Amino acid sequence: MTSPVSPSNTKIILAAIEKLRSFCQANILPDWRCFAGDLAVTDVSTSSLSEWASVQINAMGNIAWAGGQKVLWLAQKLVIPQDLQGYALQGLSLRLALVWWANSAKIYVNGELVGEGDLFDCSPRILVSQAVTPGEEFFIAIRLVSPGHCDGALMRSLLIYESNDEQCPDPGFVADELAVTQRFLERFAPERLDSLAAVVEEVMNRRGAEDTEEERGGVENSLVSLRDSLIQSKIQNPKSKIYLLGHAHLDMAWLWRVSETWEAAQSTFESVLQLQADFSELVFCHSTPALYAWVEENRPDLFRAIQEKVAAGSWEVVGGFWVEPELNLIAGESIVRQLLYGQRYVQEKFGKLASVVWVPDTFGFCASLPQFMGQGGIEYFVTQKLRWNDTTKFPYSAFWWRSPDGSKILSLMSAPVGEGIDPVKMADYAIEWQTQTGLTDSLWLPGVGDHGGGPTRDMLETAQRWQKSPLFPELEFTTAEKYLQHLRSTINSHTPPTPHTSPHSPLPTWDDELYLEFHRGCYTTHGDQKRWNRRCENLLYQAELFAAIATIRCGVSYPKGELEAAWKQVLFNQFHDILPGSSITEVYEDALPQWQEVEKVGTEILEESLRAIAAQISFPTPPQSDSLPVVVFNSLNWQRSEVVTVPLPSTTALNQAWQIYDNSGNQIVSQLGEASTLLFLARDIPPVGYRIFWLCSSLPKNGHNLTQSDYTNLGLQKQEQFSRERLTWENEFLRVIIEEQTGNLSSVFDKVNNREVLNQAGGNLLQAFQDIGQYWDAWNIDPNYAQHPLPPATLKSIQWLEQGPVQHRLRVVQQLGESEFCCEYILSTTSPMLKIAMKVDWQQEHVLVKAAFPLNLEADFATYEIPCGAIRRPTKPQTPAEKAKWEVPALRWADLTEEMGDKPDKGELFTNPQSKIQNPYGVSLLNDCKYGYDAQPNQLRLTLLRSPKWPDQQADRGVHEFTYALYPHAGDWKSAHTVRRGYELNVPLQVMVCPVNYHKSSNFSFSIEEDGLGVSFLNLSAENLILMAFKQAEDDPQKWILRCYECHGETAESSLQNNLGLSFEESVDLLERPLSTSEFSSTAIEQKFNVQPWKIVNLKLQVSDSVTA
Repeated sequence: MTSPVSPSNTKIILAAIEKLRSFCQANILPDWRCFAGDLAVTDVSTSSLSEWASVQINAMGNIAWAGGQKVLWLAQKLVIPQDLQGYALQGLSLRLALVWWANSAKIYVNGELVGEGDLFDCSPRILVSQAVTPGEEFFIAIRLVSPGHCDGALMRSLLIYESNDEQCPDPGFVADELAVTQRFLERFAPERLDSLAAVVEEVMNRRGAEDTEEERGGVENSLVSLRDSLIQSKIQNPKSKIYLLGHAHLDMAWLWRVSETWEAAQSTFESVLQLQADFSELVFCHSTPALYAWVEENRPDLFRAIQEKVAAGSWEVVGGFWVEPELNLIAGESIVRQLLYGQRYVQEKFGKLASVVWVPDTFGFCASLPQFMGQGGIEYFVTQKLRWNDTTKFPYSAFWWRSPDGSKILSLMSAPVGEGIDPVKMADYAIEWQTQTGLTDSLWLPGVGDHGGGPTRDMLETAQRWQKSPLFPELEFTTAEKYLQHLRSTINSHTPPTPHTSPHSPLPTWDDELYLEFHRGCYTTHGDQKRWNRRCENLLYQAELFAAIATIRCGVSYPKGELEAAWKQVLFNQFHDILPGSSITEVYEDALPQWQEVEKVGTEILEESLRAIAAQISFPTPPQSDSLPVVVFNSLNWQRSEVVTVPLPSTTALNQAWQIYDNSGNQIVSQLGEASTLLFLARDIPPVGYRIFWLCSSLPKNGHNLTQSDYTNLGLQKQEQFSRERLTWENEFLRVIIEEQTGNLSSVFDKVNNREVLNQAGGNLLQAFQDIGQYWDAWNIDPNYAQHPLPPATLKSIQWLEQGPVQHRLRVVQQLGESEFCCEYILSTTSPMLKIAMKVDWQQEHVLVKAAFPLNLEADFATYEIPCGAIRRPTKPQTPAEKAKWEVPALRWADLTEEMGDKPDKGELFTNPQSKIQNPYGVSLLNDCKYGYDAQPNQLRLTLLRSPKWPDQQADRGVHEFTYALYPHAGDWKSAHTVRRGYELNVPLQVMVCPVNYHKSSNFSFSIEEDGLGVSFLNLSAENLILMAFKQAEDDPQKWILRCYECHGETAESSLQNNLGLSFEESVDLLERPLSTSEFSSTAIEQKFNVQPWKIVNLKLQVSDSVTA
């Protein structure tokens, strides 16, 4: 049992520390004089100071001035005194320690620029003189520019006199040694503080009140005596070591454009190389292959110098990902490509894979990430971002992180980034590290960051001073990989148990997402970026898939370069300040044409591939001679039935009607749509395949324009306007009622299960809240937003757009403040879900809006889709950490299922396939580009829009289009195939209308099944496998990669059926490297093979000689 710390002893030590610092430090913050406005530096002089105002110190102890890029000049004249508190200053070096909050800062000494900084390089120690002389004068001036979004401030102005005498450091250095010693002893040996206090009191009392003006030698004698007493009495820190690794976090875009990032990277890298020439011990690390690729192309000389340092071991390439991405909002395949392209670049240019994922600033991490890292050549994971939590403190500094599939990775919650060499901060972190882990060797990351910068000369000089202190832990530069290898070796050998571990488990295991209790608004802000990202992810999946099929079966050239370039642009825009919506306006002005180019390239590849495939189809005899073939392609790996839209020929006459036939000559019910289109239900489209239909012309016998009777006879429903009273409609599955006064859903009745889905409050309720008062405006939702509801939306109009045998579509327009919500409810034949297509003209400021669905059920847990998996979160949170998850991320869906009978253990995080659930019933809420959800036991809400003002004044203002869907179901989300429904909403069937006689031009034939049900190129057979990618192998154009994952947390029994001539060659990882062991063989995948719960499987396939490649 540790002894209590005596308050009197603590008071003695703290008083001594303060006294020692007073000998060599002077606060000059109140002594500045100020001028509000800009001046030329030549106009700033001692003669003008008398006309300047004295500064005002506010209640926080700062000098503050107005925000909005306002300039403030500060200046004062320094005259070096003989001594401070009797400690002579002759020959000591002088530094000015500053801390500011300003967009930019320039520091002048005697008219010369001696230092610059910004919001991130904001706490320099400016060298004023190497050796001062009493009476010497210095004129100091600072030009500060306030941030655009808030007031500026100067928080610290401290003169620090330092000695370079190793035998007798200056009093400030000894004060820090004493502070460090006190902190270590308070935590690890509090019983020894009595002895420490006694030594300190005895030494400090040797200098009586009459000795305050004694010479410097007397003070130095006291310092030497104090240090000797500390050392001789063996009152020093437990044996420990602090490893150092220079770092410069550099956001690819944030409060600056990407073009400025390139400039910051060059200056940062050049600075590091120069410092390494002067400080041979310096080891530096940096992530982001995308950045290195830019340097390689634009600064080959600089790139070669970096390669040399990497080869020498003094520069470490960390990261693995193409950029440091957002990792809650991107799809599983995007995470794969971040690793695939990032790691391949690192391997090619620097000779080895990155072993450390380095994401210090990403805003939380999905629970499935360890599997991706493990399959991507990564051994270690490093972040510090959960130190930003607003509710709980993350409990571990080092831990094993385990994903639902069982993959584990050694993880580090590192020291904060962007710090200097501050011995007291470093000691505090070392103590925290040792307390949590039982390990004595910690890692510190010195270097200016966010806008680059890296270690400074002052940091390295300070590190050298502290390396020589006998009262401070040993310092040594190293790489992240070497440190983590050392950590792994240590915990595998003799780590003693701590309160957080056991003798059998040296480090704890974390079986959860790494949820950041902060920045919850980033799931929603800048909805345009979220929509572009989702669209491009879906598009590139389809383009790549059909390009691969077209290459194998049609002999066309595979567009590898174009696809890789498109993917890399998507990956770049997934950077953790671009996709989350937390950058300035100009960043999104730059991103828009990049997204548009990806869409253009992806669409061209997809359309060219489909045309190539269609050109090889041997079409059967059409129902009519002038019939047009309609080929409906399915890119998902299961059979689907879905309403599709066919554009009608531009030559259509006024009295001309059209109808659809299947490949067996059966007429299919169809319905006229808007803009000369025809809608019909495309049934049973094979997995990763197509089915043929025919578009046939029909004219009424009388030759006149069509009548309503003609439309009925043709199976068509002419578009009409319907009265407001007819606000009930239904299909085989659902009956929907709209409330006439509000336009909200009044009822959604499940006809199959004979139960009402919504409770009496209705559904699709637009709930708006004031969302203001957060410093991190774009990032953070006001935690108390629910206490500030705004008036509900008011109804403007209700109008039927379609009401036919194929699809019902009702438009409801509502006004919310200055914004208009145009909502189209879409109920298609044979569809068990109600789609809601929104078009919003969003003009609010600091408002949050959600779509709420109060439900007629009670559920203890909600389930949400994450990359290649799903996660359960409680709807009745109990712990502070659970309560902090009041806004959570998800990909395509969230689900509430009422579980009857025996329920899973409430402590269980992930879905348990062994759970016994009797007669469950649930509701899934799907989306096509939204990510923020919250859930209560009887309600699901989807966050639609926000409207912050910083850093983008116009964030989200404008027109938004998105779709979400309500999907009631019997059974749980697995038996209801919610995962598939989410993909279907996001990846619609592709329709290609071929020209007249197109079907006669083919000279190579695909086989057509005799029953006319179409062709499947690939079929994985298992209902719980999702195809992620089918692509050409990176290193061999004759080989093909098929990637899929198990989506229910249950073993999948599958077989690979295909008509592409594919056979199994080997199992590979995400980097397409052979696995040392494989569960599969050629025979197995063609007959039956098992995929373990939540696993991602990568198969390298080859094409048989009988198929033209």
